[in-house]
Amino acid sequence: MLKNQRTIKKPISLSGGGLHTGNETILTFKPAPINTGVRFVRTDLPGRPEIPAVIEHVTDISRGTTLGIDGVKIHTVEHVLAAIFGLEIDNIFVELTG
Repeated sequence: MLKNQRTIKKPISLSGGGLHTGNETILTFKPAPINTGVRFVRTDLPGRPEIPAVIEHVTDISRGTTLGIDGVKIHTVEHVLAAIFGLEIDNIFVELTG
């Protein structure tokens, strides 16, 4: 039996200082279509590069989990991913600046 996929109903944003950098960061969680998975989107960079949250994109685990693709990186994603997993969300865009 197939499990229905879940996303969120509407966008929501949070802001605060980056854990390792202290830089102001804004996270915006947005609904995503079926089979999108979890995708981080760097809205502060040209072309808004997306990094799917899959094991193939893990580039470092020394001070947290870092995802990267084509030179674009997002650090310490494990906390956000744990919350998304705990809420049983299958498809979501996580847009971030900073």
